[in-house]
Amino acid sequence: MAGTELFGAEEKKEVMDVLETGILFRYNHDDQRKNIWKAKTFEQEFAKYLGSKHAHFCSSGTAADAISLAVSGIGVGDEVIVPPYTFVAPIEAVLMAGGVPVFADIDETLCLSPEAIEKAITPKTKAVLLIQVFGSMGLMDEIVEVCKKHNLKLIEDAAPALGGSYKGKMLGTFGDVSAFSFDFYKIITAGEGGAVAMNSDELFEKAHMYADHGHDHIGNNRGAEQHPILGFNFRGSELHAAVALAQLRKLPYIIEQQRKNQAALKEVLGEFDEIRLREVPDPEGDSATFLSFFLPDATKARSVFDAIQAQGIGSAYWYQNNFHYHRQWEHLKKLKSIYPLPLTAVDNVPDYENLSLPATDAIMERLVMIQIMVNWSDEKVKELQAKLRTALQSALNK
Repeated sequence: MAGTELFGAEEKKEVMDVLETGILFRYNHDDQRKNIWKAKTFEQEFAKYLGSKHAHFCSSGTAADAISLAVSGIGVGDEVIVPPYTFVAPIEAVLMAGGVPVFADIDETLCLSPEAIEKAITPKTKAVLLIQVFGSMGLMDEIVEVCKKHNLKLIEDAAPALGGSYKGKMLGTFGDVSAFSFDFYKIITAGEGGAVAMNSDELFEKAHMYADHGHDHIGNNRGAEQHPILGFNFRGSELHAAVALAQLRKLPYIIEQQRKNQAALKEVLGEFDEIRLREVPDPEGDSATFLSFFLPDATKARSVFDAIQAQGIGSAYWYQNNFHYHRQWEHLKKLKSIYPLPLTAVDNVPDYENLSLPATDAIMERLVMIQIMVNWSDEKVKELQAKLRTALQSALNK
C-alpha cells in the first residue's frame, strides 16, 4: 500500500523529535517534552485535511471503530447494520461493544446498498456502520437519507478510502462519527494507529475520555484528573503519531499519483467490451487505491484474475479471500471466542452460520481488483499496461 512505499527522512525526523525528548506518552510532561506534541499536531492537521472540527488519534483502526460505537451509544443487544465485504475488524468492534452485527447486501459501489439497509432495519437497529471500500464511496445521498429517516447513527469507517471525497466533501465527514486506520497496509501508515473524527463537541469529549480510561485531560497533573466516565486504553503513542504525521503530509502526493496510475490502467480495461468498471458515485473523488472491475460471470472473473496474477500484477479476487468476505469467517459464524460474548446473552442474534446474501455473492464473484502503487515510474506503467492487455486478451480469448 501507499504509505509503506514512502518511508524516508520525514518519518525519521518526526520520530527522532520524540526520542530526543524521551516522552513517548501523548499526555502531560509539558516541561520535559520541549513543546513536542506529535499526537496533538497530527489531530490538528488531520481535522483540517478532512474539514472536520475534531479528530482524535488512537491505537488502531479497530480501536477507532470501538470508540465510534461507544460514543454513538451502542451497547448490549443494539443492532448495527454492517456489510459482508470488509476486513473483519469493524464486525469485531460491534461484538466488543455488545452490539449485534446485522449483515446487509452491498451494491455495485461495493458498499452497503441503501435499499438493503432499509430492509435490514428492525426496532432494535441503532446504527449503520458504513465501510467506504478501497478508495471509493457508497451512494452517500441515499444512505444519509435512510439514516435520517429512521433516526439511525451513521458511523463511517473511511479507512480504506482515506483521501477520497464525494461532491467535494471528504469521505469520513458524512457520519456522526468516522473511523480511520493507519496500520501497515493502509494508504498512510504508522505501523499501527487510528483516528476518529467528528464535528460534535459532545462526541469529541466522550471520545478522548473513553479512549483513555475516562480521564478528562484537564490540567497537567494526570494523577489529579477526574474520570467522568468509564473507558478503556485505546491511546496512540507519540512514536506512532510521529510517523502518521509525516505520512499525512505526503497524502496529497499519494492521491495524485494513485489517480494518475489508475487512469493509465483504466485505459486498457476500456479496450474490452466484457469488462465493466465498479460504480463510483463521484469519479473525481476516487482516491484510486485499487482499480475495481466486473466480468460477466464468475468463471471469466476467475480466469482474468489468474491471468493477471500470472503476469505478476498485484490483484485480488475477494470472493475467495480469507479476511475480507463473510464466506470465510468461520470464527464469526460459529462465534468462536475465548470468553462468553455479550451477544450470547441476547435474543436477537442472527443465524450467522447460515448467512445468505445471494445479491452480494453475485456481485463479488464477478469482481476483480488491481492494486495501484504510488512509485510506479512512467516506464513501469507502460510495462503494466502491456502485461494487463496480454492477460485480458488471453483470459477473454480476444
